[in-house]
Amino acid sequence: MDVAPPERGHCVGNPLFRTKSIERILADSDAPEHRLKRTLTAWDLTGLGIGAIIGTGIFVLIGTAIVGDAHRPGAGPGIMLSFILSGITCALAALCYAEFAAMIPVAGSAYTYSYATLGEFLAWLTGWNLILEYGVACVAVAIGWSGYFNNILKLCGLELPYWATHPPGADGGIANIPAAIIVLLVTCILIVGVKESARATCGIVLIKLAVIAFFIAVGTSSVDTANWSPFMPFGFAGVGAAAAIVFFAYIGFDAVSTTAEEAKNPQRDLPIGIFASLAICTVLYISVAAILTGLVPYSQIDVHAPVAEGLRMVGFKWGAAIVATGAVAGITSVLVVMMLGQIRVFFAMSRDGLLGPWLSGVHPKFRTPHHATYLTGVAVAIMAALIPIGEAADMTNIGTLFAFVLVCIGIMVLRYTKPNHPRPFRMPFMPVVPILGVLACLGLMYFLPWMTWIRFFVWTIIGILVYAMYGMRHSKLATRPSTEQAETPRPA
Repeated sequence: MDVAPPERGHCVGNPLFRTKSIERILADSDAPEHRLKRTLTAWDLTGLGIGAIIGTGIFVLIGTAIVGDAHRPGAGPGIMLSFILSGITCALAALCYAEFAAMIPVAGSAYTYSYATLGEFLAWLTGWNLILEYGVACVAVAIGWSGYFNNILKLCGLELPYWATHPPGADGGIANIPAAIIVLLVTCILIVGVKESARATCGIVLIKLAVIAFFIAVGTSSVDTANWSPFMPFGFAGVGAAAAIVFFAYIGFDAVSTTAEEAKNPQRDLPIGIFASLAICTVLYISVAAILTGLVPYSQIDVHAPVAEGLRMVGFKWGAAIVATGAVAGITSVLVVMMLGQIRVFFAMSRDGLLGPWLSGVHPKFRTPHHATYLTGVAVAIMAALIPIGEAADMTNIGTLFAFVLVCIGIMVLRYTKPNHPRPFRMPFMPVVPILGVLACLGLMYFLPWMTWIRFFVWTIIGILVYAMYGMRHSKLATRPSTEQAETPRPA
């Protein structure tokens, strides 16, 4: 008796909506020429998650979120509520990510999940916006690292010339050289191997966790509860606007899912890594926000180095130096994981034929996607050196929130189309959780400045043109059916 061959991509009807079956996704990831080395444990994944989450968001952006700027009101002490709102939004999305990651433990994250459920076109848009998320975030993080690094040099009596630390402009800047150098150093680490990257990140994570614990311990004794009044000086509008900006502080847990193909036991360890990193960071964020707004009146908080300056303003100058050092370590680990996520998205899209095949090349010795790593490293280094990033966090957030919306929708589609598929981790309260996740993400997107929406639409239009000119014609699903139909059915 003959049986049908394994399920493959569905290409009936409009090619924009062809999906790639889970079986085919897993088979492609196991192909010898594209196979990555599985070395990561639950501890490694949790460390990578914390390494990506704690960094620029808590050390830099919290200041703008509290005080506000020309585009949005500040939250004041209500920043604690902002972190809770962003944390709940991420938790809802994380439940969907965990089920997907355990079912489809391959590189690509939300892009791959959308390909299996919503069709190739929406998968492309998801991947395109993940490139926006990780790419712009890497540039912003590198520039933030350079700023803290220069502050430490000044504390030591050293100072780099202005032209070497600022992008080209009327003030005499030529290039942000420290930002470019740190990107290139991280690129070298990522080429050598993901295990080495995870080990280095976990070491850095311990340092910055110690620094945050130090800030909490030292700052608690100087908290003046009178500074928490008024709690929401601009009402919920300020809290919501701040939640949309500090959402950047949570971006990173989704980067854990991009390393699924390199996890030893992805079905068990990926959900652990996602939830553990998100829970730990949420508790730390709320604690830091409470202490920072209790140290000084919210209107006096420095927007460039809020945590370090908060200690300095209450007399702990030596503590400010320690926090600044921890910030450099923290931002470094964020850069490692953000670049790791960018590289894996390039790798997955290339393997599917939607981007050039060169990007899915794997190093013969290290078994890492070295071509995608070279491209990402050089591109981010050049942009970090030459381009001033003013609203990078907003652009990163809108791309990420869009991806989260599609993941939440995709998990509902997969429950309907594949109800009996094995699920090592099963999301509870279906479909309440993904519906709330969609609404929460759209709610945060609503609070983003209108200029961010314009840039987002421009980026999306460019992505549609790239897909129409290259991706649609070179997709492996577009060429595969004719060869697969000739296969002889396997005997039972």
